[in-house]
This record gives sequence, structure tokens and C-alpha cells, in this order.
Amino acid sequence: MARTPNAERSERSPRDRDRRGDRDRNAERDDEFVDKLVHINRVAKVVKGGRRFAFAALVVVGDGKGRVGFGAGKAREVPEAIRKATEQAKREMVRVPLREGRTLHHDVKGHFGAGRVILRSAPAGTGIIAGGPMRAVFETMGVQDVVAKCTGTTNPYNMIKATFDALVNINSPRQIAAKRAKKVGDIVARRDGAAAAAAGAKE
Repeated sequence: MARTPNAERSERSPRDRDRRGDRDRNAERDDEFVDKLVHINRVAKVVKGGRRFAFAALVVVGDGKGRVGFGAGKAREVPEAIRKATEQAKREMVRVPLREGRTLHHDVKGHFGAGRVILRSAPAGTGIIAGGPMRAVFETMGVQDVVAKCTGTTNPYNMIKATFDALVNINSPRQIAAKRAKKVGDIVARRDGAAAAAAGAKE
């Protein structure tokens, strides 16, 4: 006796349905991330009989709402290297507080190896003023206005790591207020007053 499709559907175990649900949830989770390929490098290993080529990829992944991560992957083929780097970036994401959802809360410096970076908050309409690897970080993170400068190196790996070293040191007024047992309004008022004084001095 032939089985009907309804009978086959009813005989599926709950584990199969759970697996299908996990795949759907993972697909939805992947859709919310934006990834950018920052750098790809061909490396060669000399073996008996010639050279064996492989590819190293550097990828930045973000959700456009303050979360961002980077990863590096190496494989014999480019797509596989990018896949490895993307998976690593998603595992090591960090959350960065944003001011008004568009820029950084304050200026900050970071370094890694010979790389030194300076990240500065900017008024609305400034845009992203940054170099290639750093621009990819800000675009995937959701920053709209920022001014950034990197000195000391042009290595994309060191530039990315120095940028993340700076980003993890950014604090929001809420975090500072909690540390100092003050109100958020006191922290924000002091920051705005200092900015206004600096603007008046320039004029």
C-alpha cells in the first residue's frame, strides 16, 4: 500500500521538525547581518613538486545597529576562506554604544602593533571619513557620521584590530553615570557644555 504525503508528514519525528525550525531561525539571523570583504590575499606554500596556493580572507560583519565583528579565514578556495572568516566574525561580535544611533559618543584612540587610530564623533551630515578597512567597520556597524585617521601602518589586519581596540573603550553616558553614581542628565549636560565652550573658543 502506497503512503500518502499526509501520512509521511505525520510520521516525521519532532526532532526533524526542530531541525527545520533551527535552519529557518539561522537563516533569519543571517539576514540581519551585513558582511563586507575587506582584504583577500593569496599565499603560497612551497612543497615537493611545486607551490601549493591558498587564500586568506578578512571579513567584517555587523547588524547596522551597533554590533560588529571581524574574522580571518584561510582555505584552498576563495569562497571557503570567506565563509570561514564570516563565521568567525559572527562568533566574536562586540556591541558599541552609539550616540543618536549615528555616531560615537566621544573621541577615542586605539592601537595594535604599529597601527594607531583616532576616532572622533561628528555632527549630522558629516558622513564616514575613514580609510578602506576602517570604513567597512563603520558601515557594517551602522555609524553614519565619524572622522577617523590611521597612522603607522597600512596593513588591513592591524588597522582593523586597532579600530576594534578603540571601539571597545567607548562608553555611553549611561555607563559613566552608573560608575559614578550620578544621573545621566548630569553627564550629558557636562559633555554638551564642554562642546559648546570649545566651539565658542574656535570662533
